[in-house]
Amino acid sequence: MPRYSAFTQRRGAFIFFFVIVFWYGNAQEDNLISGTYDNALLYNIITDIESKSDYSFFFIKDWVQKDSVTISFNNENLESALDRLFSKTQLNYYILKKDKRVFLVENTVIYDELPRGFFGRKADSSIIVNTEKGFTTPKPVFFNDDIRQKEKLFQIVRIGKASATNAKSSYILSGKAINTSTGEPIQDLAIRVVNTNLITATDANGNYSIELPAGYNAIATSAMGIEDSKREVIMYADGELNLVLEEGLERLDEVVVEADAASNVEDAITGSEQIDSEESKNIPLVLGERDILQVAKALPGISSAGEGATGLNVRGGKTDQNLVLLDDAVIYNPTHFFGIFQALNPFTTKGVAIYKGSMPVEYGGRLSSVFDIRTKNGNVEKVAGEGSIGPVTGNMALEVPLEKNKSSLIIGARGAYADWILRSLDEESLNNSEASFFDGIVKYYDKINDKNEIRASGYYSRDNFSITSDSLYNYSNRLFSLRWDRQVSDKTNSALFIGNSDYRFGIDFDGESNNDFELDYGINETALKYKMQTIVNDNHTLNYGLSSKYYSVNPGSIEPSGSSSDIASRRISKEKALEGAVFIGDELKINDKFLVNLGLRYAFFAALGEATQRTYNDNQPRNESTVRDTISYGNGEFIETYGGPELRLSARYLLTPDLSIKASVNNSYQFLHTLSNNTTVSPIDTWKLSDLNIEAQKGYQASLGIYKNLNENEYEISLEGYYRRMENVLDFKTGADLFLNENVETEILQGDGKAYGVEFLIKKNRGDFNGWLGYTYSRSLYRFDSEFNEERINNGEFFPSNFDKPHDVSLIVNYKLTRRFSFSGNFVYQTGRPVTYPIGTFRFNNADFVAFSNRNEFRIPDYYRLDLGFNMEGNHKKNKLAHSFWTFSVYNVLGRNNPYSVFFVTDNGEVKALQSSIFAIPIPSITYNFKF
Repeated sequence: MPRYSAFTQRRGAFIFFFVIVFWYGNAQEDNLISGTYDNALLYNIITDIESKSDYSFFFIKDWVQKDSVTISFNNENLESALDRLFSKTQLNYYILKKDKRVFLVENTVIYDELPRGFFGRKADSSIIVNTEKGFTTPKPVFFNDDIRQKEKLFQIVRIGKASATNAKSSYILSGKAINTSTGEPIQDLAIRVVNTNLITATDANGNYSIELPAGYNAIATSAMGIEDSKREVIMYADGELNLVLEEGLERLDEVVVEADAASNVEDAITGSEQIDSEESKNIPLVLGERDILQVAKALPGISSAGEGATGLNVRGGKTDQNLVLLDDAVIYNPTHFFGIFQALNPFTTKGVAIYKGSMPVEYGGRLSSVFDIRTKNGNVEKVAGEGSIGPVTGNMALEVPLEKNKSSLIIGARGAYADWILRSLDEESLNNSEASFFDGIVKYYDKINDKNEIRASGYYSRDNFSITSDSLYNYSNRLFSLRWDRQVSDKTNSALFIGNSDYRFGIDFDGESNNDFELDYGINETALKYKMQTIVNDNHTLNYGLSSKYYSVNPGSIEPSGSSSDIASRRISKEKALEGAVFIGDELKINDKFLVNLGLRYAFFAALGEATQRTYNDNQPRNESTVRDTISYGNGEFIETYGGPELRLSARYLLTPDLSIKASVNNSYQFLHTLSNNTTVSPIDTWKLSDLNIEAQKGYQASLGIYKNLNENEYEISLEGYYRRMENVLDFKTGADLFLNENVETEILQGDGKAYGVEFLIKKNRGDFNGWLGYTYSRSLYRFDSEFNEERINNGEFFPSNFDKPHDVSLIVNYKLTRRFSFSGNFVYQTGRPVTYPIGTFRFNNADFVAFSNRNEFRIPDYYRLDLGFNMEGNHKKNKLAHSFWTFSVYNVLGRNNPYSVFFVTDNGEVKALQSSIFAIPIPSITYNFKF
């Protein structure tokens, strides 16, 4: 028997080891994956890999037949290839090397052993305590089918893709809530995790985000007019879930106030109101017109100078201090016929958000408030329409789906078809007058995909009225807006807006003498805004962006009308300006009780040439005799700049789940002003840009309030106080000549203002008997002081503004007798507004003169009015061509002769006081409404 040396034995062992390694290496190389696939189904790629390897794949075929992939492999091992192949899918895999098998699973992970310390974790904890290594790890997600809800309205949804190496104890679920009937986003949808305290709500664009524990969660949703839903989700990672929900008409009365009541207590913003267009349906208003702006006047802190006065006064501010937006674009005069009717079609209008306290950080350019009016999206499923026929106006809205469940068009038209209303007013001089108006709106909506939406709106309105036989007045609004909403990521949304607004008025005078003329005025602005919202986590929501505006103002022109007119042509040079802002805000949740909304905005304004501007001698009044110099500015040259930082700070603290206190402070700049020496605002007031001689207005406001809900949100009560201070507010010298004045600064005074008040509201939100009672005590005071008498008013002391009304009471009541019959009432009481009275006469140079009191020292009689209405609906059969109802109402039931204005005339040497009223008798009306 041969003998082997130690070297021979070692050489044999080495050869054996080399053979094993070589065989193992070749075996590994047998499973190297190569191939190129262009937009191929996952199923085809997997079967190809299976054919090129000695592994068998096990999976459910439906999982891999819905995604296409473009990918290439170059001698990659199996695990690397599968990692890249499934990286953008919900698929995971598990390789059983012994049996050459690959198992695919959706969302979850297959565990072949539990993590160390799994059984050492605390009870009901999502954290594994690893005592050996001294750290904690989230436990794997397991789902036990036994814990599923008995009531399942939707299939279970798995969110994200599990990872054994990057597991967390909680994940972010985000998405968008959409009304399946209209395609519109659902605002204020409450999303609650069942059996927990976790809750959130969708924003104005229907977006939401909530942090959920890893694993199984049951969530419930509820909102006004939306069917309640419950669904189950299993959270494996961060992900999206869009909620497409049905309308729930039968539950409307039960759900309608839940979101509003919660926001009343829980939101951080002070002084905000939400009005749905449907709320105006059951409130009796003049001539049966549905009008959300008139409904707004019934809320605390909002009023007008008088019946028939254009514009609203919010918390003691002037009408020009309100930013009124229609689909993000400014509308300069949202009323018809001296403010009696709104210039908005009620059937295309979705609602309005009013901010009279702390404005959101994206808004600026006004001191008092923001009215953010939104138009509905058209129905994306079927043709629908709504309309009304009344004694003065006819309204119609048509909704047309262009591509089902994707895009739609809504068209609204409205007009007046009778002039008898003017002839019925208690004013003989108006008997031969006439008036007509119309407005139209078109809105296009397109849901491009789950992440992109486009809205485009076009609006036009025009009024023509003649209150004398020789003058025809007209004014018009035109605007266009385009908005693109985009979901940038799971946590970030963006909105890009571009719009243009145009307001014009004119007077055509045709008299008996040779002084016929045509007079025109116009203001145009083009706006651009880009804003983003990022939900950092449950405690931080960032809002940020930038905006800009370009103004072009035609201050007025007059042209002769006809060849025989002696009027000379005259045109005031155009004014131009640029306004811009950058802003950032953070809604910061300190804890479950303390919520802070903090924002910072930087506003900038530049008056632009081409223009000429006067300068005046220092320490002298501005008039023709004190002109120091005239400066010429080239096209686009900066004339003067204004601006600075604006703070938005508001906070809410929950004392109990249904009781909170809120506080806010903010400041703002305003660069645009109205010029009017009328007692009340009119549609022919002009707008003036800040320039070298007219400074920007500044405003500061602080507010504090307490908010309480009762009886499971059936009642809401609020008490809020505020204090405002204003700088550089405008008023005018007595007898000022404002229109077609090239040097209007010689007629203008700028001074200080202050306003303060307390607002109380008690509201019953549901039940057959509902409505609200609002009371406001407020003061609005101005001061114009100077060392020169001609620039001083009331000796430089504070005096009441034209719209100062200390006491304001509004009562709205609705009573539903049956499902078809209901009654409604509206009562208003207001302190009479200030007025300047003549207090005596004197004789000078053989002429008689009237001596007047201090400005606004007296008041006209108090205002009060009672309106009553009755609604009669048709039957509620489902299969009807159209559903209809009749509205019977009486405006000013008591026939109260509320004075619109008080004026004085001299008759045979005696000064007499006369008053003018708009509606001095009861005004009945009947309106037919239909919907299909």
